[in-house]
Amino acid sequence: MKARVIQTDQAPAAIGPYSQGIAIASWLFVSGQLGMNPETGELTGPDCASQARQALENMQQIVQAGGCSLKDVTSVDVFLTDMTNFTEFNAIYAEYFADHRPARAVVEVRALPKGAAVEIKCIAYRG
Repeated sequence: MKARVIQTDQAPAAIGPYSQGIAIASWLFVSGQLGMNPETGELTGPDCASQARQALENMQQIVQAGGCSLKDVTSVDVFLTDMTNFTEFNAIYAEYFADHRPARAVVEVRALPKGAAVEIKCIAYRG
């Protein structure tokens, strides 16, 4: 089995020495996505809501570039810098995962790259 790098210009370029995603066998691993505009590389706004929506859009674009859809996502990890944004984040997340409920963890972290409020990564199964 050979790993294949997943890359799309529909999501921000990696800001470090990593790939947007890696596909191996039937699995797709998507690196953590910030709420960055793919065209400018800047955060979409200072608030968690705008960043969360953009981070989910970025993640979705990489999932699709890897030959999957959000319905193929099996696990999601979410990192928030302020857990008081949990309810607001859940409402936005539910727009993307309405009737499909992957396993998920949400943890509060002290800081994220670029001063972001949220980062999201996932694993999808290309069955």
